[in-house]
Amino acid sequence: MAEHPDSDAAQRIRPLHEEVRAKATEAAETRRTTALWSYDRKPVKGGEQLSAAIYAKANVDTDGRGAKPVRLIFRDHPDWGRSSYLVLEAGDFDCYRGCRLKVQVDELPVKTMAGSRPDTDEAIAMFIEDERALWRMTDGAKTITVTFPVKAGGTRTAVFEVAGLNRSKLPAWK
Repeated sequence: MAEHPDSDAAQRIRPLHEEVRAKATEAAETRRTTALWSYDRKPVKGGEQLSAAIYAKANVDTDGRGAKPVRLIFRDHPDWGRSSYLVLEAGDFDCYRGCRLKVQVDELPVKTMAGSRPDTDEAIAMFIEDERALWRMTDGAKTITVTFPVKAGGTRTAVFEVAGLNRSKLPAWK
């Protein structure tokens, strides 16, 4: 087709060629978004902890010292139950007494969800309180955008490409 794009043969196979190209592009995108997720299973007291984690599409400056990764994690723990939360590598969330998060799925209207920052130094984490609703939002979504308050002042936004989530890795989440 490249050498004789206007030939009769090229005209005949062009629709099939375009279909194959589109399917290949879609398959490559599926592989790419699937590879964005990491899954963990580890034994803990009372059973096994399962988690699915993804980094934001772009790093976010949460403390004025430069952009750093932000992660979204879904966790199933035998004692603590199911939870969804964001983790920062620098800065901190301004959410110790609770806060409101703006969450958007693809281009749908923004929803407000509750967040809370646990009083711990183990990780810079903030729970997204309605974890079941957030989980349901991932079903069929390409992206989830979360806008959250930071101690440095104002809000920051992280975009997660959630399309490749393997829901079977967290079977108790329905």
